[in-house]
Order: sequence, then structure tokens, then C-alpha cells
Amino acid sequence: MPIIQSIAGRTRDLGGFSVARVLPAPQRRSLGPFVFFDEMGPADFAPGQGIDVRPHPHIGLATVTYLFAGGLGHRDSLGTVIDIAPGAVNWMTAGRGIVHSERTPPALRAAGHHMHGIQSWVALPVEHAEAAPAFVHHPADTLPVVDLPGGRATVIAGTMFGVTSPVQFPHPIIYAEVRLEAGARLDLPAPWGERGVYPVSGSGMIEGVALEIGTLAVLAAGDAALVAETPLHAMILGGAPFPEPRHIEWNFVSHAPERIEAAKADWKAGRFPQVPGETEFIPLP
Repeated sequence: MPIIQSIAGRTRDLGGFSVARVLPAPQRRSLGPFVFFDEMGPADFAPGQGIDVRPHPHIGLATVTYLFAGGLGHRDSLGTVIDIAPGAVNWMTAGRGIVHSERTPPALRAAGHHMHGIQSWVALPVEHAEAAPAFVHHPADTLPVVDLPGGRATVIAGTMFGVTSPVQFPHPIIYAEVRLEAGARLDLPAPWGERGVYPVSGSGMIEGVALEIGTLAVLAAGDAALVAETPLHAMILGGAPFPEPRHIEWNFVSHAPERIEAAKADWKAGRFPQVPGETEFIPLP
């Protein structure tokens, strides 16, 4: 079978805003370096409403925010203050520890807005797990867009379709948004490593096996192809797996369970850096 696993998103309520959580799942904890994958929305916010994710910590990973619609304001303990718009990338490397918040920008909150996007985490290689925290914003016009037969792809991370994203990550990764016309065919070659296709809208097939909206299709080893039956919007993700399994607890990722326990103790004791100008925080569960 060309699809070895189908992982449907499970609804999670993040304080009045629902997401579909795909990874981690009981049947699969990771795909390449990806250890977390949420589809945020689609959701419509009335004027005066929005998202308020209070400051919280991370270690051992990079968070990746990519929006189709709406916007989010990012603030972190490095002093970063920036809004992300659709098509841009916020890439935050937690390393040994960072704290951040995400909130709807004031203008969008006042006007009301439509929100839709993907929030994912990629685990850092062991040798980079304790690196200094960092944040990089890549505007939409800096990401390579490739014209394909019957479609186009935006390469978010890694090297795909003959181009390389400006996003720097110290491990083999693939991540792209693709939009295909009905009948278009897209090769998904084996050298990319572990590969998954997450259809956001439309219908398509992998080697004759139908995809399901909101369900991650994990591909078998070997070359494969994605064929759009109708106009198809999908995310392609994966890369090389790590030799060491990753443990995830709350917002912490590590190959070493004791490192997660230390991070929990540090957050509870207030030893993480603060987000300048913010006094709220999410307590340790």
C-alpha cells in the first residue's frame, strides 16, 4: 500500500479556539523531524474577539507558524515583537529555553477576521538541543514559489522541486504548501525521506488511494505521486527521522526525560526568562 498510516486530526480546545491535532498521535509520534502538527481553524472571529495564548516555555524544538488567513502577534523572551501574515514563516528555535506568547493583532481583533493556518514543531538534533534560543521571521516574498505542471508549491523548509528555502534547520527536512489544479500530478520522491501529505481542501489520491481532508497520509518507502482529483490544497512534510526517539511533555521536547523534568521544575520555579511587557503566564499543568 502506498499509504502506511492515516492519522486524522483530533479536536483540541485552546481556550475558545479549536485546533485539529495530527501529531503526536497514539499510532505515530513523529514524521521526519516533525513532532507536532496542528491545523488552526478555519475559524471566524467577530469584532472584539481573537486568540490569546499567554506566555509559555519551550525547549529542544523549533516552532513553525504558517498561516493561510488571518494574523498572529508574536512576542518572546528575546524581545521579539512581530506580527505574522499569511504566507510568511515564524521560525522560533527554543534550544535551551525560550518563552513566547501569541495573540491576535489589535487591528484584526477590532475588525473581526477569518483565521486558518498550521502550527508545527520540529525537534532539534541532539547536538543542537541546548543551543541559544533564536527567532527568525521570513516574509512571504522571501520563500521560493515553484510553478508546477498544473499548480504551484511554496517551499517553507528544505530543498524541494529544485529550490531551497531560506529557512535554516540543521537536519534534513521537507515542508511545502502545494495548490494543484484538477488532474495535476506531483512526484513525491523517496530521497526526501519520511513523507506525509496533509490535504487541507479538495480531493486527491496517492497511487490510486484516496486522501481524506484533515487526515495525514504517511507514505510507504519508495517513490510516490500525488494526483489531484479536484483543485487540491495540501501540505507536504517530513524528512529524515532522528536515531533517538523524542519525548514530549506539555511544551517540552527532548531525547532525555530528565531534561524535561528539569525544564518543568525551572518553569514552576520562575527560572525561565520573561517576555518583556507581559506578566501573564500559563502555569505548568
